[in-house]
Amino acid sequence: MSEHRSGPKGPAVTRAGWLGLATLAVAGVAGGVLMSCGGGGGGGSAAVALPPAAAPAAPASSPAAPNAAGSTLSLAAQVGQKMFFDKNLSGSGAMSCASCHDPAHAYAPANDLSVQLGGVHMDQAGLRAVPSLRYKDITPAYADLLDNPDGISVPGPGGGFTWDGRADTLAAQARIPLLDPIEMANASSADVVNKLKAADYAPLIAKAFGEKVFDDSDAAFAKALQALQAYQLEDSSFHPYSSKFDLYAANKIGGNLTPAETRGLKVFTNPATGNCASCHYQGAGLNGSSALFTDFSYEAISVPRNAGIPANNDLKYFDMGVCGPLRTDHAPAAPNAANSFCGMFKAPTMRNVATRQAFFHNGVMHSLEQVIRFYNTRDTQPELWYPTVGGTPKAKNDPDFPTYGLVTTQYTGGKVQKYDDLPPAYAPNIDTQLPMDGRAAGTAPPMSEQDIADLICFLNTLSDADTKPAAPVKPGACVN
Repeated sequence: MSEHRSGPKGPAVTRAGWLGLATLAVAGVAGGVLMSCGGGGGGGSAAVALPPAAAPAAPASSPAAPNAAGSTLSLAAQVGQKMFFDKNLSGSGAMSCASCHDPAHAYAPANDLSVQLGGVHMDQAGLRAVPSLRYKDITPAYADLLDNPDGISVPGPGGGFTWDGRADTLAAQARIPLLDPIEMANASSADVVNKLKAADYAPLIAKAFGEKVFDDSDAAFAKALQALQAYQLEDSSFHPYSSKFDLYAANKIGGNLTPAETRGLKVFTNPATGNCASCHYQGAGLNGSSALFTDFSYEAISVPRNAGIPANNDLKYFDMGVCGPLRTDHAPAAPNAANSFCGMFKAPTMRNVATRQAFFHNGVMHSLEQVIRFYNTRDTQPELWYPTVGGTPKAKNDPDFPTYGLVTTQYTGGKVQKYDDLPPAYAPNIDTQLPMDGRAAGTAPPMSEQDIADLICFLNTLSDADTKPAAPVKPGACVN
């Protein structure tokens, strides 16, 4: 919910991308205020030019099937739709794109696992939490110095797909799970093409891309990736803009926010409390759509290590985002060598965040409330989130010891092993803007209990109409 965009820690850059939302929060004005805050150069949605590969692979005038909104899909997108739900395109024969990106759950996992299972025998644990595929259609390609949508902050790492931005297009992203041995586990791109040849929709592939499409295996695989991309770009279910917030922003009937939700919007935008909008706001989208609730940036906040990920059993293994190990072009020159990218992960959209059951790149948290409390108390009560080394566990916790953290045992003495999933050499990369501003342990956190409750209410307004909250708000809790 906060951001530092200049690499190694220097003076904090205060971001102003929240100004449009703040105006809404204070004035209750809808629609026209939610404009892109400037930026250009690939940051603002209205100015983002899709990479050449992002264009639909077949002309819009091609015979087409209906999408979720009743309009039509190009032939290429129809192929992509078939592929998206085809379990035969995996090494196990039991996994499709939709297995992890369930349309009924905003194209995110339907379960609360930190990482999903895959591989030839569906018994291999992944390395990272699976993100939603919604609202990816205008994501710019990754750049080390991407112009920020607010038009004020200095350029910094931004854009791209996956948690570390190593794929520049939806087509490039689709390649990763198809060939990953712990995901869909195909032996090669030729293996995928052979399965497509045998699919009952092979004639549709030939109709979309030509009768000789399978003559060149590499070219056929590239067309298949373009088909998956076309489906995600064309089908409105990947970007429905149907939330309560969208009704509010467009000033449509039934789109009023309650007093609690309005207060939560103020917390979201207020740089002195939640400050969420500093990373999770971006201006008006295409076709008049409202904010994307991400600015495509990367942050290092040192989420606690997840012992539930098998790879983390190796104490020498660290997932450091942009600087590796899955991304290799920004790796440190040597172990612990200075590298401003280490620990940085992409700020995801907050749309449908209340429907999620696993959070952050490692899925270490499983409720929206817990995530907000982590942001609020990472510094003031680090013992709730990171392990204590050398201390003595109490036989019984003090009555006022919080129970919402990852650590539920209170200790006497010892030292909190803060930032336990990042080598100490990269601690200077950690963002220190509010609410994670490095304030002393034991001091007051920036958000009050009322702020937290109101913020949760507002975040629930970002859920699309076809979704359900993972933790339903108690009746009446978000009214007054």
